[in-house]
Amino acid sequence: MTISLSTPLDLPCGAMLTNRIGKAPMTEGLADANNHATEELAHLYRLWSEGGAGLLISGNVLVDRRYLERPANVVIEDRSGLEQLKAYAEAGTSAGNHLWMQINHAGRQTPTYITKEPVAPSAVALELPGGYATPRPLAGAEIEDVIRRFTLAAEVAAEAGFTGVQVHAAHGYLLSEFLSPKANQRTDEWGGSLENRARLLLEIVRATRAACGASFPISVKLNSADFQKGAFTHQDCLQVVQWLEAAGVDLLEISGGTYEQPSMMGARAKDQIAENTVKPSTARREAYFLDYARSMRAVTKMPLMVSGGFRSRAGMLDALESGDLDIIGIGRPMCVDTDLPAHLLDGSLDEAGRYEASITPPKAGLAWFCLQLIRIGRGETPDTAMDGEAAIEAYRQSELAAAAAMRA
Repeated sequence: MTISLSTPLDLPCGAMLTNRIGKAPMTEGLADANNHATEELAHLYRLWSEGGAGLLISGNVLVDRRYLERPANVVIEDRSGLEQLKAYAEAGTSAGNHLWMQINHAGRQTPTYITKEPVAPSAVALELPGGYATPRPLAGAEIEDVIRRFTLAAEVAAEAGFTGVQVHAAHGYLLSEFLSPKANQRTDEWGGSLENRARLLLEIVRATRAACGASFPISVKLNSADFQKGAFTHQDCLQVVQWLEAAGVDLLEISGGTYEQPSMMGARAKDQIAENTVKPSTARREAYFLDYARSMRAVTKMPLMVSGGFRSRAGMLDALESGDLDIIGIGRPMCVDTDLPAHLLDGSLDEAGRYEASITPPKAGLAWFCLQLIRIGRGETPDTAMDGEAAIEAYRQSELAAAAAMRA
């Protein structure tokens, strides 16, 4: 059967996605000072819902207010803010698409302006200059509490009207830290062997399935590798993928890297190719992780989503027709063009990401796109002429202001 962008996808749990385009999860920074959802979030997601993607995955929703990825994250610790979440979910599903909540714990990647004492599996500091304190190792009872927190967040998401959840186990956040022997140096049942390092992730998936039922979609975002010596490897990943399939995961989103090695931003670099951690063929192709998807397809029948790098309609169709993946994940281009999927689906657009090449310096991209999301949420039009250096400073000031509002 020929697969196109408009081909529906049946998930193992029985749910159906109406097409093969997924909005990749991207941090929004639109929560209020209490870390509750806002009208701005609802407005942004209504536009994305109307934009045509069969699947929207939210940005980070944190399970512990003490340990955030950034100050304006939505947080679920109880059922406060449920009405705001319901409005968010209603807006984000208004066109009949799926909206899944990405749930996460930042672990040692919590900035110092959030906390001076982050937590992690072990007291291993990030190899980054400033901004992150050495973490405190979690006690056994605290690890059990992490499982409870993820499960509660999934339950609240379902109650609010989100049609699924994604457990974030990539990019060096807490669950990714547990998977990495470099960050996880424990000698108890949560460390050592890969089976022990994967225990927390698998326990969360099992508890979520038990709490939310057999028909509720559960996704996991997983690194294909950390791309760091002594960390989570691709061979580790292939085994974890098989365990996740056995645990009943409905969709795996493939990514890679951490804050220390940000491969999720396309920073795969020539040295990774030289070290044989990335094939030259992948470097030449649009999507960053396609070769890894192919190797995962060899060990699992679970639906796969690849995000990062897709820019041409032809490249998306080639990837789908290869059978290496099932969902095309699109991120940054949808920070400006919220209706991009509709144009890709009807064939009226062949290329995405028209603004990226003009952002200078390139390192300003993260701030530039985050600020566009904030503008759209507030009902403003994207500022495509925004200067890169100005975006970096504006983003820094907005983060500090949001952190101060949280503490007030």
